[in-house]
Amino acid sequence: MDCKIYTKKLFPDWIRFKVPDTNEVKQVYSLLEEIGIATVCKSALCPNRPECWSRKTATFLLLGDICSRRCSFCAVKKGQPLPPDPFEKDKIIKAVKVMGLKYIILTMVTRDDLLDGGAKHISDIVISLKETFPERKVEVLVSDFQGNVSSLKTILKAKPDVFSHNLETVERLCPMVRDKKCSYRVSLDVLKKAKEISPETKIKSGIMVGLSETRDEILQTLKDLDSIGCSIVTIGQYLQPTIRQLPVSDFISPDEFKFYEEWANNNLSLKVIAGPEVRSSYHADFWCKE
Repeated sequence: MDCKIYTKKLFPDWIRFKVPDTNEVKQVYSLLEEIGIATVCKSALCPNRPECWSRKTATFLLLGDICSRRCSFCAVKKGQPLPPDPFEKDKIIKAVKVMGLKYIILTMVTRDDLLDGGAKHISDIVISLKETFPERKVEVLVSDFQGNVSSLKTILKAKPDVFSHNLETVERLCPMVRDKKCSYRVSLDVLKKAKEISPETKIKSGIMVGLSETRDEILQTLKDLDSIGCSIVTIGQYLQPTIRQLPVSDFISPDEFKFYEEWANNNLSLKVIAGPEVRSSYHADFWCKE
């Protein structure tokens, strides 16, 4: 597949994103608009969107496109969310069929306005996907549910193949980068409890770099994730989606990303996927198939 390479003027030479010269991107966009499904690809202004859509893959954004929290790095709309769509399950199933997805990724806006944080809604969709496509894998990337163990049990009872929750950043920067309701320790505990509730489920998390964190802080974060049974961690370069979000502090070199992968491989049990273009769901179908 022929691709153009897109590099923003102020980015270093290694920050490059593929823009495929195909009709698949338009087809996926039209399909999602027609069915009425939100994606984090579009809502969060992900720079990998053209490449992923050209591969006919997308990360579905459940429970609407308005988040109840206000993280400083995120471009997803903030405000008072709408009631959950009772037909969202059917829309997701239709999209999976038409797109031919073998690996299905579901994420969500945080819904502090709902008693269970939206866990039952997501669980019902996972169960339906498993029943409709028993041979396909399902990954869920969820909020912290304010640490609610009951909500975690609801999600894990649906038996997703991968349970993911992002720490997003190192502990020191959490108050600046994430919403005031978020907590590094609560997020770590969510991942720990998920592993305890469902030991057979693969646990995944992700962090951004380029927000003034140090190498030692990143290594400590990896140690923390390894200690609670996390299997996969993604590390990617933070890029400011719009002028309303946090500015980039620094651009991490490819060699530094490689260092994190090799260090984890030599010192920890978990696997690290690191690179400037890496995002939580980027090529997840490949990295999580093992």
